[in-house]
Amino acid sequence: MSISVQPVIMAGGSGTRLWPLSRAGFPKQFLTLSGSTSLFQQAADRLGRLGGAGIEVAPPVIVGNEEHRFLVLDQLREAGREPAAVLLEPVGRNTAPALTLAALQALEGGADPVLVVTPADQTVSDEAAFGAAMACAVQAAAEGAIVILGITPDRPETGYGYIRSEADGGATRSVLRFVEKPDAATAQRYLDAGGYYWNAGMFVLRASVWIAALERFRPDIAAACRAAWGVRGTDQRFVRPGKEEFGAVPAESVDYAVMEKCPGSDFAIRMVELDAGWNDLGAWEAVWQVAQKDASGNASVGDAIVSDSRNTLVHATSRLVSVVGLDDVIVVETPDAVLVADRERSQDVKQIVNQLGREQRGEHALHRKVHRPWGWYDSIDNGPRHQVKRIMVKPGASLSLQMHHHRAEHWIVVCGTAEVTNGDKVILLSENQSTYIPLGQTHRLANPGKVPLEIIEVQSGSYLGEDDIVRFDDTYGRK
Repeated sequence: MSISVQPVIMAGGSGTRLWPLSRAGFPKQFLTLSGSTSLFQQAADRLGRLGGAGIEVAPPVIVGNEEHRFLVLDQLREAGREPAAVLLEPVGRNTAPALTLAALQALEGGADPVLVVTPADQTVSDEAAFGAAMACAVQAAAEGAIVILGITPDRPETGYGYIRSEADGGATRSVLRFVEKPDAATAQRYLDAGGYYWNAGMFVLRASVWIAALERFRPDIAAACRAAWGVRGTDQRFVRPGKEEFGAVPAESVDYAVMEKCPGSDFAIRMVELDAGWNDLGAWEAVWQVAQKDASGNASVGDAIVSDSRNTLVHATSRLVSVVGLDDVIVVETPDAVLVADRERSQDVKQIVNQLGREQRGEHALHRKVHRPWGWYDSIDNGPRHQVKRIMVKPGASLSLQMHHHRAEHWIVVCGTAEVTNGDKVILLSENQSTYIPLGQTHRLANPGKVPLEIIEVQSGSYLGEDDIVRFDDTYGRK
């Protein structure tokens, strides 16, 4: 008899320690940091290849942020994969409520599949070893166990939690306890002693087992999630729990809510050792670890020149970046921000992000190039009373029907065909043609063609903020 497996990808993280490349509006799971596809796409591909003898794998359930819903669909489409559902959290409530939504979705219609739960921001270099470990975990979970993946440590890492485990003669290992992120001396002691594994944040268990364990250890989270699920709305592949109800769910991680309470209980918790070149790319130090390096330990991405330096990472996005005489340094350049950090302190980048948030600076959340469901815009110049944007609209897509109180706009078509609604007129513009949108005029930009449309937009007026938009009609449900 085959085992039904439901992959669940947790895609709601913000990736603050990988700023300035990762930002709230385009977090690390959607970035290409290792290989040729994004971390999220790699996770979807990895889970999609789990099927084998006796295992039937369904399309993935994605749990993510409302703001990233079109990024999720676009990247899955690029990877040639379709989701079973995209569960949209109106607010972040950590991983325990997120997994509960996925479990409730999986139990719809009376099914009780084995959930294979993984974050969207990890890399694995040995796919065969990953598949073998997961097959072992799926078999144990099908028999009722809660299974956690433990990573064989190769260094005294202080950025991960640990699992204390021992072999007891079975295909899986017993879990004795979970331990918090250690200091350097404690991490070295764990490495020397053996029997300690990094907690990968990957879990394999039946949907009903998760719900039963949550109801035992955190009935408040279980009840609040059920209330939010009971008033959910569905829009094609998107499933939205009740906003107010989900906002009342206590925020908690899977580990704190359930996993750490399982050892010694009547819930069987087991560990499968994973030695597959795993990395969670949680900080720039981890990116350096997995990158290709020269003889001096330097890694570079983009237009970079590294001279007389050692163990340094240079990530250039939009211009030439040159460094001389650096040891153990991270340099990350984007069009609107540059980070320079001690490689061993890359976990502390979140302090910069927190300060940007307190100061309400735009670099906290958005890049200069901002992705939208219809395409993207890049703010290439700005000054008093003017702003210049480069705008790309996907084939068949359109912006909202809108108007502005404080600015007028000039549009110049660079390539493609533009359908322009300007007041009560609708016109087509081709390459090198232009039009003017007066202040207060109702307007819309659409791409009726089969190739991307690119325009240059010149805004002029007394206020140029993105909140000066009055939408009358929007394909994507925005207000």
